[in-house]
Amino acid sequence: MTSQKDDVEHLIRSSVQSIDSVGVNSSGRDDVSTVSLSIASLADSTTNLYETRPHKVANKKSKPVNGALGTSKGFPVDIQGERSVQEDDIDENDGHNGKKNDKTFFVGVGILFSIFAITSAFLLIILPCYRMFNLNALLHSNHTVVRQYQEHLVSSSVSRSGPPSVVVKYHELIQGPGPGHQSLVYHQKHHHQHSEKAAPVCDVHPNEQRFDCYPDYYEVNQRNCLSRGCCWRPTMDRFLSQSDSNNVRGVPFCYLPVNYSGYGIIQVNQSRTGATMELIKTSQSSIWPEEVRMLKVVITYETPQRLHFKIFDPENTRYEVPIDVHKPAKLTDIANCDYVVSYVKRPFGLVVRRKSTKKVIFNSAVAAPLIFADQYLQIGTLLSTKYVYGLGEHRDSFLINVDWTSRGYWARDQSPRPNTNLYGVHPFYLNMEDDNNAHGVFLLNSNAMQIDFQPQPSVTYRTMGGVLDFYVFTGPTPNAVVQQYTELIGRPFMPPYWSLGFHLCRWGYNNSATMKAVIKRMRDSKIPYDVQWNDIDSMDKKLDWTYDHNLFADLPEIVKDLHAHGQHYIMIVDGAISSQQPKGTYPPYDNGLVDGVFIIDPEDGKPLVGQVWPGDTVFPDFLHPKAFSYWYKVAADFHKQIPYDGIWADMNEPSNFVAGSEDGCLYNNLNYPPFNSPAILGSKLYEKTICPSAAHNISSHYNLHNLYGYSNTKISDMVLRKLLKKRSIVISRSTFAGIGVHGGHWSGDNHATWDDMYYSIPEMLNFQLFGAPMIGADICGFLDPTTTELCVRWTQVGAFYPFMRNHNGWNFPAQDPAIFDTRAQGAMRKVLLTRYSLLPYLYTLLHYSHQDGSAVVWPLFFIEPNEETFKIDRQFLWGSDLMISPVLKPKTFSTKAYFPKGLWYDFYTGNMISSAGLYMFLDAPWDKINLHVRGGAIIPTIEPDVTTTASRKKKFSLFVAADSNGTSRGELFWDDGESFDTVKTGKYTHLVFTGAQNNVTSEVLASGYSPPTELYLGHVLVCGVAKGPHQVLANSKPAKFMWFPNSQVLNITNMALSLTHPFTITWS
Repeated sequence: MTSQKDDVEHLIRSSVQSIDSVGVNSSGRDDVSTVSLSIASLADSTTNLYETRPHKVANKKSKPVNGALGTSKGFPVDIQGERSVQEDDIDENDGHNGKKNDKTFFVGVGILFSIFAITSAFLLIILPCYRMFNLNALLHSNHTVVRQYQEHLVSSSVSRSGPPSVVVKYHELIQGPGPGHQSLVYHQKHHHQHSEKAAPVCDVHPNEQRFDCYPDYYEVNQRNCLSRGCCWRPTMDRFLSQSDSNNVRGVPFCYLPVNYSGYGIIQVNQSRTGATMELIKTSQSSIWPEEVRMLKVVITYETPQRLHFKIFDPENTRYEVPIDVHKPAKLTDIANCDYVVSYVKRPFGLVVRRKSTKKVIFNSAVAAPLIFADQYLQIGTLLSTKYVYGLGEHRDSFLINVDWTSRGYWARDQSPRPNTNLYGVHPFYLNMEDDNNAHGVFLLNSNAMQIDFQPQPSVTYRTMGGVLDFYVFTGPTPNAVVQQYTELIGRPFMPPYWSLGFHLCRWGYNNSATMKAVIKRMRDSKIPYDVQWNDIDSMDKKLDWTYDHNLFADLPEIVKDLHAHGQHYIMIVDGAISSQQPKGTYPPYDNGLVDGVFIIDPEDGKPLVGQVWPGDTVFPDFLHPKAFSYWYKVAADFHKQIPYDGIWADMNEPSNFVAGSEDGCLYNNLNYPPFNSPAILGSKLYEKTICPSAAHNISSHYNLHNLYGYSNTKISDMVLRKLLKKRSIVISRSTFAGIGVHGGHWSGDNHATWDDMYYSIPEMLNFQLFGAPMIGADICGFLDPTTTELCVRWTQVGAFYPFMRNHNGWNFPAQDPAIFDTRAQGAMRKVLLTRYSLLPYLYTLLHYSHQDGSAVVWPLFFIEPNEETFKIDRQFLWGSDLMISPVLKPKTFSTKAYFPKGLWYDFYTGNMISSAGLYMFLDAPWDKINLHVRGGAIIPTIEPDVTTTASRKKKFSLFVAADSNGTSRGELFWDDGESFDTVKTGKYTHLVFTGAQNNVTSEVLASGYSPPTELYLGHVLVCGVAKGPHQVLANSKPAKFMWFPNSQVLNITNMALSLTHPFTITWS
């Protein structure tokens, strides 16, 4: 009897012989896909798990509309017939060289299966499992036969470092023989030449080099896959990986052939500051509707550390993102750049290397190929390592999982949960290299997007419109990458000092009496507290720019009282305006109609009507030329009634309680685009928002949706600057790149869970990368009742958010700190006093963020990049010098903390820890969050009080943490805390503190700020003093001190040294 192995081998040999006799089919599709189907008998029903019900058509009829997606207006066009590319049936002869060969082949296969069943009944039972789940293993069970088939199809050489049948040599912008001579050099891939009748090469090893040909995989099956000219081979890996999480795609069954040619370069022009390229589509067949035939690439050397390249249609004006990016006055000569660019001619690919190390930092040549259709743009790049961060906003770990995951980008009113597109869109990532350098990549595109990761590692961008507008930042440190990114999109705003205090809010005070009771008990408890907020329950019928004159009749007096106590007030403004109030009674609507600033329904030319809290609503177009004057008038009128100090911009994705509009959405290519991204929740762009076809002044909502929160925040910031004439704050729920220039962000409608508390840390770290450092979460949780333990621990974590607010939801128990028992109050008071004491240090960090774009909150790998720190997101740093190690689990009174190499000092005791880069278990009792200061740092602090207004009048202190050489350094930036541009006007004080073996000194770099009371230094704590001094002198005068031999801490007290003049403190 023949062995089972021999039977399988014989079956495969027979199948391959049949393949060899068939040859290349007329459609140009690789016959391995067709024959694989015959061997495995995979029915379409196998893939029904990825199919969904047909699209529901909204209750508006499809109408032809003038314009095109590619125009500057970008309004909808009818999509009649567009989906036929995806849904056409396969011809019965497709993939075979005539009916005779077709019948002969299947008769042969049938005989083989009959013989096989007789000789081995057991194998007949096992085989279907192989058919369905391990086809790849079956086809490759005999290496020799498969290799023969590969050689039959492909005669070119194969490089296993890249996709099969591809050899790539990268050629750079190289220095020529003469001074100043540069040349842009290309090298064409050696590949199996692809033409209309060439068979796709489908043998891809390893599987992580498969590039998905059917990213809209809800509809993927063999028929649809092959109709696109793609390869179809199911693998077991996909089923296994999808069991983990619903954002895990798994190895694609349907993938692009190795020899997919895409675009080729037909012309290159170059200069010392960049290059231009002309591309042509090398095949007439299309995977997506309306693929663009001719493209242009413009490469610009903007700065020594910033490369810009844009891929676009030169013959048709397409939508581009209308935000300000900061371009250099003069471009950079290639000789001065820390990058070199090379390219592959066909198929087109760009490769960027770091000049100083020769490391590749962007490589589209061996990643997912360029596709440029009207509503589907794709390009991929290899990642330097799997350590990649950013690309938000999502609820996830800080380190992105690149094992076949996807993320969707379409701003959505969605309570944070894993694997879901959330409120903001930030297509920027930071990638670590294997030598611990870092680089960043930013795609300036605001259309709906899906970004896929795979373990190659690589990333694939799939966006539904616009252009491919990329920036590459070379760092080389992670913080330098953030600085370079914010140099482009804009530096973060400088917040007022009071906004760093504790904020308190809830939805459900219900009346001013309850609100006053909360304010009183917070004051009575002596818990630090600076800013009181109101939610929509304070409004009149939930109408923007109103307050309830019955339930909150004395709100003006409450705000006046807050101001009298040195406190501030912020109120909510939603992103929609009621349209159902009697004419002439509601100026925000009446004025908007007159100014024509509302987003328009293209069917009737009238404002599109949705529903939000007040009922029927319309939506201001904050990119309209009259948006500022409109918003300023309603804001100024309301400020006369309630003198608010900041704006809470909520519901500005924009949120809509009906799908699209009250009348539904037109069935056209904007509301139902060809690409149905499964990474976008619900896969329908109009869900929980307005119709993508809605018309803004400059383009369609399809293009501008992700900018709504950004534009709302920008206009609100401009209004406050003019209205208040001093610094203020806008906190926005929806965000886009550049949001940090105009406001801050909170993480949205979280839940009162321990997991939500943990996820607030990756959220905070990501927004540092995005250039929006004023970030926080609803402390204690917005949804669901909190617990005392959770609220205490969350207050400890939240005390180290740059923006700190406690906020909870409707009908949940109160959770302001003063409502809890005295023990819990004590723990919260303690950590809030600690925060308030550290605000001078935080303010200095925010100053540098505003000046040079530095991150304020750092992940640990910013100071010590290694395999361990790359994964840590349960600890973090303020700047480079203060490490926070919170408790994130219930009933836990110790915490495991990693200490980077060097000396670290306990902030509370000064006790020293010397680390070689190791974990330690730290005591974490109920009332303690562990804080450690890095050796070599000097941290400025101030005596805390119940408000920042009161605290700013107190004396300063210094925490001096010596390094192994006994030296240390720190800085303090100080101004009045509210005036604009104090650096430009010179109205600020800037001090540098230096510590040595036996002294601490100051240097006054600037002293232009004249405070109402003198700035004094009253206390210095010096750590790492090995020998007790006999005397301490402060400006040559004896000072009171104590030295603690066990901790080697020198505590110098009762001083009054002016900080506007240099000082010297010595001990001997």
